[in-house]
Amino acid sequence: MTDISLTHITPMAVMSIVISVGVAFLIHWALYWIALRVARHSRIEPVLLPAIFQPTRWLVVLLALGAGLKSIELGDRVEDIWAIGARMIFALLVGWLIFRLMRAGKAMLEARADISVEDNLKARRQRTRVGILYRIAQCIVGFLVIAMMLIAIPGVRTIGVSLMASAGLAALAVGAAAQPALKNLIAGIQMAFSEPIRLDDVVIVEGEWGRVEEIRLTYVIIRIWDDRRMVVPVSYFLEKPFQNWTTKTSDLLGTVFLHVDSTADVERIRARFVAAVQANSRWDGRVAILQVTDHRADALELRGLLSARNAGIAFDLRCEVREAMLAFLRDEMPEALVRGRQRVEAGEGLAGLGLTRPSDAAG
Repeated sequence: MTDISLTHITPMAVMSIVISVGVAFLIHWALYWIALRVARHSRIEPVLLPAIFQPTRWLVVLLALGAGLKSIELGDRVEDIWAIGARMIFALLVGWLIFRLMRAGKAMLEARADISVEDNLKARRQRTRVGILYRIAQCIVGFLVIAMMLIAIPGVRTIGVSLMASAGLAALAVGAAAQPALKNLIAGIQMAFSEPIRLDDVVIVEGEWGRVEEIRLTYVIIRIWDDRRMVVPVSYFLEKPFQNWTTKTSDLLGTVFLHVDSTADVERIRARFVAAVQANSRWDGRVAILQVTDHRADALELRGLLSARNAGIAFDLRCEVREAMLAFLRDEMPEALVRGRQRVEAGEGLAGLGLTRPSDAAG
């Protein structure tokens, strides 16, 4: 029968373990206190030290506990269990530390990328790339930590070696079953560097206008203008056409279409359009023009171009200028409104148009 008992455990040995763990706590606290004082007078980010406090404390305790147990003679079975458990706990704590460091690094990079400013293209690009790479790193680190914990178990390690022969077939089966997920995962990695979209980009997807609210590892969340959310696979943005209104800059041109009578004074309407745009605080001062873009049998089509700092402001500016122009045409130029015309040839009279005189109708 395997000996699983603890041997030669004396009060002094237990006391030495307790003292070593207590000293580890004190040393860790002292080093952390010193690091905080140094960080206040240097360029060390304030989120870094709190992020590593808990993982490093328990790593120090684990090392101290391992050193203290060396003074105790354990049974062979207990020593094996402790060796396996210590390696698994060490891998778990190191993984925890790496996760906390990655989260702190992500927070530091996002703090430097302020997307609340008007010209936020660079910040949105940085946040998008950081977010995608952070999620990919999470998957990789999590996989490695689990692998290291399993490798610490001799039986599992032996089984893993014996299953290497069938790993190829298993990989093919898993790859075939998880093809959509792998496709979107690879697309997410590609999108982190090709950047067809970024956080807060204004896009039109499947005929819906919205902003990129969140980019996950395999899907993207689009916030539609009416606060609905559209969930789109990442691969969509690499395989299908879509509109991105903020690829290079958030500045945007908007259009206002007016239809007026063919005899309307276009110069007067143009002057009023430019004045209405320039008087609006939403205009960014770049573009304000009005042109005749089409001539139909019954009307002229006028297209006004105006510019704004972003898509949301451009939409409001278009609506306000359109309202101002319609009020101007109604109140000051009613003759410019579209009218229907008919030509009456000599001799046709009312009968030629299929109409009768009021007196005939009364009779």
